[in-house]
Amino acid sequence: MQLVLKEYFSSMESRILIVDGARQIGKSYIIRHEGRAAFANFVEINMIDDRDGARVFADVRGVEDFYVRLSSFAGRRLGTKENTLVFIDEIQAYPEMLTLLKFLCDDGRFNYVASGSLLGVTLHKTLSVPGGRIEVQHMYPLDFEEFLWANGVGDDVVAHMREQFERREGLSDGLHRRIMELFKTYLLVGGLPQAVNEYMAKQNIYRVRKVHEEIYNLYKEDASQYSMAEKLKIRRVYDLIPSNMENRKKRLHFNDIEYKRGRAARDYEDEIEYLVSAGVALEVRAIANPVFPLIASARKNLLKLYMNDVGLLSHILFHTNVTAVKDDQLSVNLGSVYETVVATELQAHGHPLFYYDNKQKGEVDFMIDDYGTLSILPLEVKSGKDYSIHRALDRFVSNADYKVRSAIVLSNEASVVLQGNVMHMPVYYTMFL
Repeated sequence: MQLVLKEYFSSMESRILIVDGARQIGKSYIIRHEGRAAFANFVEINMIDDRDGARVFADVRGVEDFYVRLSSFAGRRLGTKENTLVFIDEIQAYPEMLTLLKFLCDDGRFNYVASGSLLGVTLHKTLSVPGGRIEVQHMYPLDFEEFLWANGVGDDVVAHMREQFERREGLSDGLHRRIMELFKTYLLVGGLPQAVNEYMAKQNIYRVRKVHEEIYNLYKEDASQYSMAEKLKIRRVYDLIPSNMENRKKRLHFNDIEYKRGRAARDYEDEIEYLVSAGVALEVRAIANPVFPLIASARKNLLKLYMNDVGLLSHILFHTNVTAVKDDQLSVNLGSVYETVVATELQAHGHPLFYYDNKQKGEVDFMIDDYGTLSILPLEVKSGKDYSIHRALDRFVSNADYKVRSAIVLSNEASVVLQGNVMHMPVYYTMFL
């Protein structure tokens, strides 16, 4: 996101950038940091604070009315277009602002950037969105590559890892052990900036877990614009994600949401849409016909939901006990944790998430489109020692109807090994897919 903002601020094309994403992932911080570096005059307006306080920007009527209110708020901090950036934070608090952005962009008096924590929900409900004037960039918690940087792993090391991945070769034993140690730490800490900062400052898992608990509760309370009945259903769906991850199928069981039989996906479309659009849950859709392009046969009735951050999941599952993750205890199944980190990595790199499950034809944890070969790339995630055993994946790959050229198994092992058309590689290589 830092590079996206730098490019946007240097070009300032006739569009307004909106950074979208869940709360507490660092959107405001990175915009503030880059905006102040690029402009002499930086004006920040938090629309949630305004809505809950003075309501200066409530019911704005047009561009001139907005400028009058802006001048009363910013005063002498407003300069010229060349040296002034106006940052509209939490824009979803006033949905009508999304329509106003078009006219502010056309007027061109200042430069603008915006962010929204529940923007996906707001855009879904806003009737008049200025197409061509708005560019929405999605932001996610720190992925593993960014976590490496935060822990002092230099660009040269990451570049070497990328080269090894592209050569389909593993790392040296010493470097592999170091990266795996950081990977397991990432499973505990996750990528929420506040949790990462807390870990970097004190290496105190108790304090990190307090951050996770606060953010987890914040996500559950955020559905404030819904009725109490709808809000309770949203919270129930969200609460079910960790327990569903521990089931073999890992699907969302709709009968469990309200303990009513005969429930289906259509009964909870709004609640699921909220969690996904708000960025607090990742949606993995089932595929009826696993051929390229995957979106053509995606189904909504068989759905998996993952947490948006692996640290939140490991907090719920293990609290302050780090040995379950760090020491590879045989009695603890880390499958859901590993799958969550792979899901978040794929999502952060722009891959829509799909899976396949058929008793006769094989099962696949994740599938992504391979646009280079116009085929699909199946991914299997293994957290234990049985990484070389994947009968369901073998059965899937061998099905000639699917035209699968290759598949990948991700595990803790250092080596990269090709068995037939199935490639085994370290789980941290996911960041280069």
